[in-house]
Amino acid sequence: MGKLLIPNFKKGGRMLSRNKDTDYLALSARIHAMEGRLLTRDRMDRMIDAREESEALKVLTECGYGGAEGLRAQDVERVLATARAETFQELSTAAPDPRVVDVFRLKYDYHNVKALLKARAMDTDAGRMLMDMGRVPAAELKEALESGHLEELPPCLAAAAAEAKEVLDTTRDPQLSDLVLDRGCYRDLLETAQATGSVFLKGYVQIQIDAANLRALVRTLRMGKNADFLRGVLFPGGAVEEGAILKVSAEGGAGLQDLYGSTPLAAAAEAGGEILKGGAMTEFEKLCDDAVGEYLSGAQAVPFGEAPLLGYLAARESEYTNLRILLLGRSAGLPPELIRARLRRSYV
Repeated sequence: MGKLLIPNFKKGGRMLSRNKDTDYLALSARIHAMEGRLLTRDRMDRMIDAREESEALKVLTECGYGGAEGLRAQDVERVLATARAETFQELSTAAPDPRVVDVFRLKYDYHNVKALLKARAMDTDAGRMLMDMGRVPAAELKEALESGHLEELPPCLAAAAAEAKEVLDTTRDPQLSDLVLDRGCYRDLLETAQATGSVFLKGYVQIQIDAANLRALVRTLRMGKNADFLRGVLFPGGAVEEGAILKVSAEGGAGLQDLYGSTPLAAAAEAGGEILKGGAMTEFEKLCDDAVGEYLSGAQAVPFGEAPLLGYLAARESEYTNLRILLLGRSAGLPPELIRARLRRSYV
């Protein structure tokens, strides 16, 4: 197997270092121009209100998906995957520091390891589950896992894959194996962000960790699990201290809103408190995602630097999520107001 080219270590044969904001001048101007094709709230409303499916799908062509004519509903998943892969490739090449893009790509490496390990345990083919959008091509990742040559993978990914494989082989519990990989993924995200020297990027990763930990806290309280159980599913590295989260758990949820009241997750925590009284998870999950989107809204005020690139990439990820919610909602015959209520916060 050939040596993998891992872009978060070197670019152009030199060690990557902290870039200056001015290094992003040309790319930032390009990003601001590309924002005009994002799926705006107005475009989503037009899709929701469209009488015919073809009319709704036609709006996607305004956002650069597919051709001008002939896009069908069954093509959407393929079109989204193609668009995502092309965006990653284009911006990784153009970015002064491709590690900024890696923060969005590396989760697909961990997804692929999960799929490959489960397929191996079940003696099936992981082919349809693999997503070729990570830092490591899916075929090379598969070969590395099968051959045991994990040293050629990015260090954090290699360590998490080895531990997850051991956990799955020992316990036969895929949830425990997935937890190992999720913890490795967040660690990888944080280390990659820190390596860039970008305070904004590190904050973006931390708000994701905080959202994941809030979800874990609310779910464990809802299931009646204790703080010891929660300790095993929390992810380190967030802005909200693990000890404070465990204290709320030990006290049965008391202090939940106070803990998150001064954070971007205040509204989500309030919804989480309602869930503990028997409410539904849908709005809570949406508010967790919206808190991350609210953090990213600050990128729109930055003329150049890594922030516009980060904001655009996150906007595209939210766009893919909203398109699935919207199109699945239409196909299921959901009322327009219910579809709108489920949509994630739009960047534009």
